[in-house]
Amino acid sequence: MSDEQPTELEPGGTNAVGKMLGLLGDEWTLLLIQQALQGVTRYGQFKAALPISNAVLTARLNLLTEQGLLERNVYQSNPLRAEYLTTPRSRSLWPFMIAIWEWERRWVPAHELPQMVHTVCEREFHPVLSCSSCDKPAAAREIGVEWGPSGSWERSVPAASTRRRWDSEQVSGAAGMFPDTMTILGNRWASALMGAAFRGVTRFTDFEKALGAPPTLVADRIRAFVAIDVLVAMQNDKRPDWVEYRLTEKGRAFFPVVATALAWSQHWFRSPEGPALIETHQQCGAPFEPQFRCDQCNVVVHRRDIRIVPL
Repeated sequence: MSDEQPTELEPGGTNAVGKMLGLLGDEWTLLLIQQALQGVTRYGQFKAALPISNAVLTARLNLLTEQGLLERNVYQSNPLRAEYLTTPRSRSLWPFMIAIWEWERRWVPAHELPQMVHTVCEREFHPVLSCSSCDKPAAAREIGVEWGPSGSWERSVPAASTRRRWDSEQVSGAAGMFPDTMTILGNRWASALMGAAFRGVTRFTDFEKALGAPPTLVADRIRAFVAIDVLVAMQNDKRPDWVEYRLTEKGRAFFPVVATALAWSQHWFRSPEGPALIETHQQCGAPFEPQFRCDQCNVVVHRRDIRIVPL
């Protein structure tokens, strides 16, 4: 498969959103991509950088190679030596990665992550999500979203066969770099529930209907989201007997992660029927394409212009 070309998905099957969640809803995958984007290429280097077992590392490298996010290059035949190089597909994930980095750094006080410097202005900065058409900041409430031709809740949830079994290392949190992000993305029902919350779903029965999930699973995911302060339980103003689950400030701040993941997925995975989601920036009326601008100099941020400051 050429990593220059989008992957053509099966008609009527899992759409771009579901495919993305099946790939990126895995902490080891995210950490390996992060290391690769920082220049790590060899098996031993990945092993030294992460608390990961040989079996898990081999499985994830094979998966990333199969899906076109890494390219395996054999540079020595006797003994066999190979390196794993980034591709356009993985390099274009950098907005998604810095969105996670920024959200975890700002909203998860249990651990510290280094600050980022924008080398254009040489200042520590926060990336500001904006519309590439009008260059204005873009909040979740300003983005109109509707299902596209391949869009539905059923097709947007990763198929069980595309998900890896949660190994003991992951469950125990051995990596631990993105704990709250994995609470949201690392479970097929959780990620779908977060998408439903951004689309305005608030009531338990509506979450259950939208996701097509058993009530026990919906309740479990809602409890997890409340526990990390992404959702909050509130009484309905007009119906005090109704409990609603609304996004908190922390939950709404996760939108740049969602926006960049959706943009990446719909570029690299194409359903023959058309896109899964159609997004419009209501401020300018143009199709929404996310970009990041520096909050210090207001210049568009590029991957090459970011430097991580060690703690």
